[in-house]
Amino acid sequence: MSMRPHTSKIKVCLVAISLGKGGADRSCALLSEMLSAQGFEVHVAILNDEIAYPYQGKLLNLGRLKSGSDSLLKRFLRLRKLRNYLKTEGITHVIDHRPKNQYKRELFYKNYIYKGLKTIYVVHSFKTETYFGSAPDKMKTIYDTNFKTVAVSKAIEEKLNSELNIANTVTIYNPFDSQWEEKAKEKAPIPSKPYILSYGRLDDDVKDFSFLIRSYHHSKLWLDGMRLAIMGEGKDEAKLKAFATTLSLEEHIDFLPFVSNPFPFISQAHFVTLTSKWEGFPMVLVESLSLGIPVVSLDIASGPSEIIKHQENGLLISERNEEVFAKAMRTLFEDKTLYATCQQQARASVAPFSKETIAAAWTKLLTDE
Repeated sequence: MSMRPHTSKIKVCLVAISLGKGGADRSCALLSEMLSAQGFEVHVAILNDEIAYPYQGKLLNLGRLKSGSDSLLKRFLRLRKLRNYLKTEGITHVIDHRPKNQYKRELFYKNYIYKGLKTIYVVHSFKTETYFGSAPDKMKTIYDTNFKTVAVSKAIEEKLNSELNIANTVTIYNPFDSQWEEKAKEKAPIPSKPYILSYGRLDDDVKDFSFLIRSYHHSKLWLDGMRLAIMGEGKDEAKLKAFATTLSLEEHIDFLPFVSNPFPFISQAHFVTLTSKWEGFPMVLVESLSLGIPVVSLDIASGPSEIIKHQENGLLISERNEEVFAKAMRTLFEDKTLYATCQQQARASVAPFSKETIAAAWTKLLTDE
């Protein structure tokens, strides 16, 4: 990546809940690496003491200050420490990745913690309640006076423009990292092959792994020796395991724990699936395709249609119907020509999401070019 001399004058602080869970945290960590490589002075502030992903920059871990019961006063003192840190370090830009659903809290961030700084809010989900709460008209006034609002997909940006009338928007996708190829070579407890992989937080209200299990049941792919691996942790783990048992699939489905390096598991999968009810920009798809692994995904809001070219790098299914999704999985398993086509075109298809391309977009935004 080409370094620009004037970027070193810009001091950026990325603010996140943690660097330990899910695609948004991974993309925040990756952004810290990209901005550092571009010559920016990078700082990272996290509210919870969870770090699973590599990052670059100076870390302010406010989560380490938590102890015992967490009172309102203790939270205020931690946030005052963040404000003092931003002032002491001479931060010029804040890139805030946190979910935002309480207007008064965000007003406090706006008027106290981030006062005088160029603030950028990143919207990671199509479910805008996560970033605007139950009073979007009030929250909109905060977004409108920020430096920029970054949407991680075009569909999110269009929603912000049309439904909330927010004008200071730009779409910048989450990137993939070419180093994932090397990480895929690390030793890991890979399940018996062949297997279909799905991974993410085990929250069925969002990720709908139940739908995937039902679709797998309809597909009867286990009769051909094709296993299903579901990787992740979350509140619905026991429920999903029990559901697999009720369908007599417990011998054919592997439940794997969350790992900070999923790439060995992805690289050995036959294909990867996505059945969420909504997303922002599903890194599951980009991560898989970047390693040459085809995908089968529901065409949900938002992201899959901006990543998948149907029958070129995977299959994009418009209907949330188990039999339709089961047929798609069988097709990608049985049609060797289609599978080879998708496999061959997978890596090239995610070129628009390379670190170089995304780093250039962030540099343009931060330097006002």
